[in-house]
Amino acid sequence: MIRLPVAFTAAGLTLGVSLSTAAPEPIPPEVVAVIYNSEVPDSKVLANHYARARQIPKENLIGLPLPETDEISRTDYDAQLRDPLQKIFDERSWWKREVAASNLLQPVTNKIRFLVTVRGVPFKIARTPETIEPADRKRRIYKPSPTADEASVDAELSLFGISGYPIKGSVPNPLFRRDDSIMTATHTAVFLVGRLDGPDFAICTRLVDDALAVEKTGLRGMAYLDLAKKGGGYEAGDTWIENIATMNLQRGIPTVVDRNRDTYVTNYPMRDAAFYYGWYSHHRNGPFLNPDFDLRKGAVAVHLHSFSAHNLRSPGKRWTGPLQAKGAAATLGNVYEPFLALTHHFDIFHDRLMKGYTLGEAAFMALPTLSWQAVVLGDPLYRPFATQEPPAFDNSEDRAYKALLIAYSRWKDDRETLVAKLRSAAARMKSGILYEALGLEALANDENEKAAAFFTTAAGQYRGDSDKLRLTLHLADLERQTGRKDAALTRLREAEPKFADLPEGKAITALLNILDPPAPPPVQVSPKKK
Repeated sequence: MIRLPVAFTAAGLTLGVSLSTAAPEPIPPEVVAVIYNSEVPDSKVLANHYARARQIPKENLIGLPLPETDEISRTDYDAQLRDPLQKIFDERSWWKREVAASNLLQPVTNKIRFLVTVRGVPFKIARTPETIEPADRKRRIYKPSPTADEASVDAELSLFGISGYPIKGSVPNPLFRRDDSIMTATHTAVFLVGRLDGPDFAICTRLVDDALAVEKTGLRGMAYLDLAKKGGGYEAGDTWIENIATMNLQRGIPTVVDRNRDTYVTNYPMRDAAFYYGWYSHHRNGPFLNPDFDLRKGAVAVHLHSFSAHNLRSPGKRWTGPLQAKGAAATLGNVYEPFLALTHHFDIFHDRLMKGYTLGEAAFMALPTLSWQAVVLGDPLYRPFATQEPPAFDNSEDRAYKALLIAYSRWKDDRETLVAKLRSAAARMKSGILYEALGLEALANDENEKAAAFFTTAAGQYRGDSDKLRLTLHLADLERQTGRKDAALTRLREAEPKFADLPEGKAITALLNILDPPAPPPVQVSPKKK
C-alpha cells in the first residue's frame, strides 16, 4: 500500500446528493439491475439465482457478450460494456439524461440504483499503453500513479451514465461519509455496484444464500482485528481498525485486537469469527492457512492491501478469494494500487453496516473515490444488521452472543452493572465465551489483572483445546504488551507440547520464533581446492 503523495481530485461533476440523515430504508428489488456474461452459461445461471432470491424483475437482467477474461482494455470496456449498457438504459427508459452545469451529459432521474455484476463479467480495466513511460512499457511494468487510467470495471460502472468525465485518476465520491439511505437521493448519477464473484460459481451462489439466511437471524460472533503498526504515514489504517474496536465495545461484540507489528500468527485459533479486519500482508496468512478453519456464515472479512482483489478468482492468492473460500459472505478489495487515502475507510464501512445499511451502501459511504480500483464482493443488498432490536434470549448455540447484545443494549452506560450482570450470566451458563468477552472488555479498559483472571476462568470453561490455546495466547500477549517478555516466553514454552497435535499448535511455534528467533544456521564453508 502506498500513501497518496498529493491531493488529487477531478472537479466538474454535478452529482445531486441529499445530506439528510434518515434511517436506512429497504432497497426495493425493482431498482436493481444484474449484469452477466451471455457467453458463459454459468454466469446466466448465477444471475437468475440471484434475481429469484431477491425477487428482482426478470426484465432487470442484462446479458452481454463479453470476453471470458479477468482484464479487458479500456477500448473493449467502452465498446462491449459501457456503450451497450447506455443503449439499454435509453431503450428501457430507465433514466433521463441531461447536460448539467458541468457541461457533462448525466442522469437526472434514474429508476436503477444498484448494479450487480456476476462472475463471468471482467473485473479489471488495463492501463492504456500511452500512459506508461516508454522504458517501462518495454519492461511491461506499471509504476503506481495517482493519474493513471487503470481501474476496476465496477468502479467505472458506478459512473457509466456520465459522458465525458475524466478517466485518468479518480473522481471524488459524493456518497462518501453519507449516512442516509440511497433511496432518499432521487437525482444522483452514481450507481452502487456490487459483484457476485470469487474463486468458483459455487462460492458465488453461497454468497447469496448465506446473506439471505443470516439476515433472518442477524450476524453473531466474535471480531478479530489486526493492526499493521507500520508507522511512516500509515497510521490511518490502524486508526480505522481501532475505531472498529471502540464501536464493538459499545455494541457487545467480543473483539480480539492484535496490536503487534506482525500479523496474526500461522493457524491462530479463531473461534466464531463473524468479523475480520486486518492489514498488511501480500497474501493470505495466519488463521486463513489452517485447513480446519472457517469463518462464520455471513461473515464480513476484509484485509487492506494494495492488490487484495487483483486475483479475486483465486482461492489461494492475495486476499479476497481466500477469504471467500474460508466462508466470508462480504469483503472489499482493490484490483490495482489504490493508494491508502483512496481505499475504503473500514471504520465508516463497519459503522454503516451496524446501523442496518446494505453492504453496497456501507461500502460506497466508506469510499472516498470512484473511477478507481475498488470492488465490493458479496450480495450488495446484504444487511447483516437488518434487525436493530436486541434479540430474544433462548437456548440456541448463539445464546452467549445474544446475552451480550441484550446486556449492552440495557447497561452499556452503567459499566459496573453491565460487568456484574455478565459475570453472573457467565457463571450460571458456565460460558467460556462470556468469560472471554469479560476479559476482552477489561483489557480494553486497561484493567490487566481483571482481564488475566477472566481469561484464566474462560480457559477452564471451554471444552475445546483450540479455545484453551487462544486463551493462552491472550495471556502471553498481555505479558508481552506489559513488558514481561520472559514470562510470555515461559508460558508459551510450557504450552507448546500440550497443543503440539493441534493444527492451531503452529501458532505457538510461530510466536516463539517471533519473540525468540532461533540462531541462524552456521555458514557452510566449502573446502579449498588443492
